[in-house]
Amino acid sequence: GYRTGSGSILTKQPRLWEASLQHLIFNPDEAPRVEDIPVLADFTGELVELINCNWRLLALFAVGQGRGELYAVLAGDGQFCALRSGSVAEFDSIARLCPQAQLFEREIYENSGIMPRHHPWLKSVRIIPDAPGKSRNADYGFYRVQGGQAHEVGVGPIHAGIIEPGHFRFQCYGENVLNLEIALGYQHRGVERMLLELPAASTANHLRLRLVECVAGDESVANATAQCVLWERMFGLGALDEYTQRMRRIGLELERLACHCGDLGAIAGDTGYLPTSSWNGRIRGDFLNMTAAICGNRFGREFVHPGGVDNDLDPEQCGMLLEKLASCGRDALASSEAMFESASVRDRMEGTGVIDTALALELGLVGVAARASGVECDARFNFPLSSLPMYGASLRKAAGGDVMARAMVRFLEMKDSLELVRNDLEWLAANPRNGTRGQQMKLPGGRLGVALVESWRGEVCHVGLTGADGEFLACKIVDPSFHNWIGLSLAMRNGQISDFPLCNKSFNLSYCGHDQ
Repeated sequence: GYRTGSGSILTKQPRLWEASLQHLIFNPDEAPRVEDIPVLADFTGELVELINCNWRLLALFAVGQGRGELYAVLAGDGQFCALRSGSVAEFDSIARLCPQAQLFEREIYENSGIMPRHHPWLKSVRIIPDAPGKSRNADYGFYRVQGGQAHEVGVGPIHAGIIEPGHFRFQCYGENVLNLEIALGYQHRGVERMLLELPAASTANHLRLRLVECVAGDESVANATAQCVLWERMFGLGALDEYTQRMRRIGLELERLACHCGDLGAIAGDTGYLPTSSWNGRIRGDFLNMTAAICGNRFGREFVHPGGVDNDLDPEQCGMLLEKLASCGRDALASSEAMFESASVRDRMEGTGVIDTALALELGLVGVAARASGVECDARFNFPLSSLPMYGASLRKAAGGDVMARAMVRFLEMKDSLELVRNDLEWLAANPRNGTRGQQMKLPGGRLGVALVESWRGEVCHVGLTGADGEFLACKIVDPSFHNWIGLSLAMRNGQISDFPLCNKSFNLSYCGHDQ
């Protein structure tokens, strides 16, 4: 069960100040009552204290306009922690002491008008051009470097091809980058707002999943899985059957394989190594086609549903997929190994775009970007969705924090994913039966639910908060890109402006995931 905590949870770092901690600690599969979360008089102090004691901030949001309650959800040592404030119109900025909160605070102000006092630089999170009144900070106020030899390079927001808009503004001294500022949000779609407008009634489940699958197209399975897990925990459904768990993992790992394979090809392209660039572009499509063979969509739309999966595999289909997996896996690994064996490619990647461990922790980076800097952060191992065997897969990390490290983490995780999918398909072939079909659910009132799913890019966090009638008061979705864009910005400091395409590909962050 969950409990109310008091006092410091961990003692690895000294306390910032004396404070009587009041928070709610609960297990990942629980959905505690909102009334059991203590109302804090010093919300900022308690939250900073927890972060200082090695709890990691997953989500920070407000409920209300102009005045409302603040909620924070943190992760640490296999458990979640929840905090809330009383009704406030302003609060002391957390970002002054904990940089990982800076973007959350800016978002709170932009969305609700609740002011984080003394925020280091309170500016828009999502630019909304030519729409007066929709942004609380119309003058974005880009950072500028002054000096006779300093100059500015602007890229975007309009890019070639079909890429979504994002603006990159470099402050340079010759070819050296002094600062990179990234402005996003030009196509903010308001997915969280639309989710609140949908009724929480079970008939809206289908529409809700279609929306969350669009948060980031290359994380469709991960976001749909997170939303389903959120509903299942709030509904109190309990553990799902093994068939369903293995099917869901296959969807997640095929998504990881396709994207890691494509990213390694893109990194090869930006080093000028065209064989791997071409090969991996083709092989990525083969992995996507395997997903389409299961659910009818290359990006995994309608793969999962609350309470189960709506797609079954018979032994013959499993055999066909196993044959395809072996062929694709062999080609993807050989293609990537050829890139790593090239001395010119290694020279281009090593030492480029470095984020050290201390900075990665301070910024709250997640996913591949964090693990490549030595941070042990992978929800598959820290917050597993099931007790399925991992077949030798492990939390892959590196120490370099550079492009080479990010590429190598992807390569090792691709190896693990191949083993996971192979073993799951073999199990399904030996245990043919129908999976649990999606269920209709009506959520209980006054509950807080949290789901953490490791997408190929990093952890996807979904938080749900219901009122007394079971309708959602808040639907918070945190894409890994929301944590990691600042990492790309700082990875470019003191580097060459010509390093940007390669660094950008090594992070491969999502515009739409940030802009949802």
